[in-house]
Amino acid sequence: MNILIAGITGQLGQELQRALAGAGQITGCGRDTLDLAQPDTIRRVMREVKPDLIVNAGAHTAVDRAESEPELATAINATGPGILAEEAHKLGATLIHISTDYVFDGIISRPYLETDPTNPLGVYGKSKLAGEEAIRAVGGHSIILRTAWVYGAFGKSNFVKTMLRLGAERQELRVVTDQVGSPTWTGDLAGAIAQLISRISPEIAGTYHYTNSGVASWYDFAVAIFEEAGALSFPLKVERVIPISTAEYPTPARRPAYSVLSCAKITAVLGTYPPHWRSGLRKMLADLKAISY
Repeated sequence: MNILIAGITGQLGQELQRALAGAGQITGCGRDTLDLAQPDTIRRVMREVKPDLIVNAGAHTAVDRAESEPELATAINATGPGILAEEAHKLGATLIHISTDYVFDGIISRPYLETDPTNPLGVYGKSKLAGEEAIRAVGGHSIILRTAWVYGAFGKSNFVKTMLRLGAERQELRVVTDQVGSPTWTGDLAGAIAQLISRISPEIAGTYHYTNSGVASWYDFAVAIFEEAGALSFPLKVERVIPISTAEYPTPARRPAYSVLSCAKITAVLGTYPPHWRSGLRKMLADLKAISY
């Protein structure tokens, strides 16, 4: 299989390169060769590589910055994926596109199903939803995979890396406790995508949710990070994590208060239930320590 990974330099892209190593011939593209904001580069690369499968792990993921640069977020998260879908359809290829829990508004109190109404609260979520809609409009063999609270050992920054950095500098941290979701390790997400690829057929095209199992607030997640990192002897000064409300930590972009995703649909396809988020956290920290410390 000829596989094209867009966003290869990001935290998920690098995990995908590792997880898909035995699945076929991989062409990995970063922004320097396939810029999702530049339609001509998308078309050129797709027509040169002629992939059987495309995994789009590229995105504008700076949620707060997207509020001040909506045109760029829309170009990368909406227009670009639509063009990928068009080119994939012409080739008869399958597109796996990574989307987000931020397409929902977080007002319900049970895990979101793929069929639940969407209502994004900010530019990031709206641009990602527009990308989903652009892909669906093209048709073809496309899989939209929504995930949430993604972190990994690779890439520049994520919540875990931020907590480790701040925890090494400060004795006290304040973390939001009234936003709830499912932290998801890129290693488990990439593994699920590899499983999905082995089962690809026209019958499984559509929209799916995949996160690690279990539920946590950002505060719960931060406490767990410091417990697990301490057990691995990461350098930490932090002694107290104080729970605060969203109102006490205002940000440019509104976030859903509850964005837990139901993974029942993809579990039926893969035959396995996603591992618990705490297990993924332990593995990520072990990876990070091996890479960076």
